[in-house]
Amino acid sequence: MLFVEIFRLILVLIGALSGYEIGHSPHSSTGQVVGLVIGALAAYVVGGILGRLLRNTGDSAADRFDRIPPGELFAGTLTGMAGFLLGTALSVPLVVFVNSPIVWPGAAAVAWAFTWIGFRVGIQKGRQVVAAAGLGRILAPPAEPPPGYAMLVDSSAAMTPLLLVLGRYGLLVGGLVVPRFVIDQLQTMAAGPDPVTSRRARRGLERLDVLRDLHVPVHVAENEVPEIDDHTDRLVEVARRLGLRLVTCSGQVRETAKRRGIAVTDLRPLANDLTPDHMPGEQLVLDLTKEGNQPRQAAGYLADGDLVVVNDASHMIGRENVVIEVLSTRRTNQGLLVFAKLADRPSNAGPIANGLRTTPLEDDYPVDTEVAID
Repeated sequence: MLFVEIFRLILVLIGALSGYEIGHSPHSSTGQVVGLVIGALAAYVVGGILGRLLRNTGDSAADRFDRIPPGELFAGTLTGMAGFLLGTALSVPLVVFVNSPIVWPGAAAVAWAFTWIGFRVGIQKGRQVVAAAGLGRILAPPAEPPPGYAMLVDSSAAMTPLLLVLGRYGLLVGGLVVPRFVIDQLQTMAAGPDPVTSRRARRGLERLDVLRDLHVPVHVAENEVPEIDDHTDRLVEVARRLGLRLVTCSGQVRETAKRRGIAVTDLRPLANDLTPDHMPGEQLVLDLTKEGNQPRQAAGYLADGDLVVVNDASHMIGRENVVIEVLSTRRTNQGLLVFAKLADRPSNAGPIANGLRTTPLEDDYPVDTEVAID
């Protein structure tokens, strides 16, 4: 509201003085008064509309401003002050050479615009400005792991949707710590030739950004541990040095951490416990959206993203609300894989509608093999 009122006040002054100048008459002062009033009223209305528009636009920026690092905020303040001085300097010739009261609010508007532009430039280039000023260690220190119940995440855990589910429901109160070499590994896999691994790695990186948007602390640890070549040993060593619990979906990482006495959590048993079972003979309703890996197979997704493979149903691809009967299930690293067939007839209890989707929520699962993400 303060910004809106100041913005409106400046426009009212400009409008009033403009109306005063337009209504200037050497024979009568009535025109000046009328022009001043009309100009002030018009500027009051326009200023209110523009001010509220800027305020509404700024509401979305408020959350981002709350997350601005101190170094970038400091840099924005410095460049904002520089912009103010530059805008003021540019306004001096107008004040000196133009003999009109309109010049003063105009100069204020120029100074305000340059201040805002300078602040925005400082926010965008904050790291470079802080580094150039030699204040990097003070204002932008390396991110430290949050105290308490933070967890160290490896690439296999980052590529599963479970962390996002836990963060969405407020169960990651201690935050996550991701080593820099894990980020590099995910980026390398995302750019790799294998489409499944590439997609899962990209989604893992995207989930970390979503967790930040959910106000889950996600810290990048710069501990490279260059003296250790083995990736698993590096993970365990970083967990030991930082005193954090290691979260993984890799059996190798879990066993190595246990041998060295490092606290470790394997997300796969947790995912299995949270995944609903579908007994053979149970009927479900889903949309068949694509072909399976084997001939005549069709596939669709349940509401939780689990893949259902239906035998002898390729002719039903593109159909919605298809009634199927469960044959068997298999648990994989990515969730539950359901094998089914087209139902001969609805059961007495009726098929279970699972709130199906025509596109998957998570990564495609292989049909006939379990993909390891170690």
